[in-house]
Amino acid sequence: MKFYLAIQLVDLYQRKIYPAKVTVENNYITQIDSISDAEVTTSGFLMPGFIDSHVHIESSMLIPSEFARIAVMHGTVGTVSDPHEIANVCGMEGVQFMINNGKQVPFKFNFGAPSCVPATVFETAGAALDHKDIEALLAMDDIKYLSEMMNFPGVLHNDPEVMKKIAAAHRAGKPVDGHAPGLTGAMAKQYIEAGISTDHECFTLEEAVDKLSYGMKIIIREGSAAKNFEALAELIDDHPNMIMLCSDDKHPDSLVEGHINQLCARAVAKGLEVFNVLKAACINPVKHYSLHIGTLRVGDPADFIIVEDLTHFKVLQTYIDGQALLNNGKSLIQSVPATPINQFTCAPVNAIDLSVPMESYPNQDGLIPVIEALDGQLITNKLYLPATILNDCIVSNTADDILKMVVVNRYHMAPVAKSFIKNFGFRTGAIASTVAHDSHNIVAVGATDEAIAAAINAVIAAEGGVSCVDGNNETLVLPLPVAGLMSTEDGFVVAQKYTAIDAMAKGLGSPLSAPFMTLSFMALLVIPHLKLSDKGIFDGDRFAFL
Repeated sequence: MKFYLAIQLVDLYQRKIYPAKVTVENNYITQIDSISDAEVTTSGFLMPGFIDSHVHIESSMLIPSEFARIAVMHGTVGTVSDPHEIANVCGMEGVQFMINNGKQVPFKFNFGAPSCVPATVFETAGAALDHKDIEALLAMDDIKYLSEMMNFPGVLHNDPEVMKKIAAAHRAGKPVDGHAPGLTGAMAKQYIEAGISTDHECFTLEEAVDKLSYGMKIIIREGSAAKNFEALAELIDDHPNMIMLCSDDKHPDSLVEGHINQLCARAVAKGLEVFNVLKAACINPVKHYSLHIGTLRVGDPADFIIVEDLTHFKVLQTYIDGQALLNNGKSLIQSVPATPINQFTCAPVNAIDLSVPMESYPNQDGLIPVIEALDGQLITNKLYLPATILNDCIVSNTADDILKMVVVNRYHMAPVAKSFIKNFGFRTGAIASTVAHDSHNIVAVGATDEAIAAAINAVIAAEGGVSCVDGNNETLVLPLPVAGLMSTEDGFVVAQKYTAIDAMAKGLGSPLSAPFMTLSFMALLVIPHLKLSDKGIFDGDRFAFL
């Protein structure tokens, strides 16, 4: 197939915009010729497609093929995708599921070898990948890099298994992604010198600049829960060759609204130089990860987009390998069938299972440790607040917004882990989810033990999903049959269903912008300061149970 586009071309290498005739033949760009403005026949601007430089597809609650259907609407042509979530549930089978499903659609997924499965020894996961598994994955052409090395204490202490995984990536000639929230100074330098090339966890400008000084590339993250764009955006102009953009974790309703195109629009609105912005969004990830994604040069795959303007980046057309994937704003990628894989061995719970006898819980003169959730951040604070006692048990205190949060092991029968959390704001009801980074046990929070138990049992009955129980015991469930993380339904339908259950959760009184996404990170032990695993309350600063 051969076709031409006569259009204003955005050349990110020459840093100029000019009218050009672009020839595409057999999926590749074969010629680019300058033309006069009078010869332009297609409105808009032709530019390279957007790339999400670090994303867990699973967090969209969509299988890769459905993620692609929505992403192309926003000009995204490829992702750098860590299948860490499904690997924690289903191991190597889970990674292969993502690769195989992604190959069924015209979209450029670039998967990594999950470096930390399980993420820590302080939680129960459904699988484990050792350095030999990582070597096997890195030998595959479909695996482009070693995914985020979350075990930064293991790197700093030269843990043999951790260092073998990093060495395997170096031997394979593939980059290593980092994950080191808050790490600066000598420890950051040591972490980077181990051969770790990126970090997407910076939440202050000072931290990012420190890591840049040691040669690390910074990926600016703006997802459904973690929002670091405002703090880090100025880096795009200050370090244009060292910055990329990512969502990390993006729920389906948010993906329908927009993707990397939204970050570009926000960056330009801040006065950042458009060529620097687009370099971060379209060029830097291709170079860093050696991706087979075109950047609008002769000889490149015909991966590019047409946008209405270079201010709002409304996408008019997305091409991947020369195939047009939009028609009047609608995705032309078709849904494909998928057979779910899962691991789920869990019995229903009752309210008594969730009770917290006063003597069983850590306290200091009546003050108990409380996790403080922070909207827009993955980090939490560690508070000590007065306990609310009823019948010799500590209970939720909705008046002061101190609610009970629990984690239920979904891989084998075990006691329920319990804690208390602030800032969810529920006055009644509860929510539960099997999307619970990183091991994806069941996490739930609520106003009463009865409501929490009902929410948990709803996701157990579905063998995975998210649920909400209101004050009248009305229950809404979004089933996620693929590893308890993803739906096999049409992505746009999943987005609508998630919007409904999200609204129900916010109706319980939560001020959080994404209560389910925030809840999913409250068991993520590798992000400080206080979290809850299925084994107990964890102090991320001491990297030990409280």
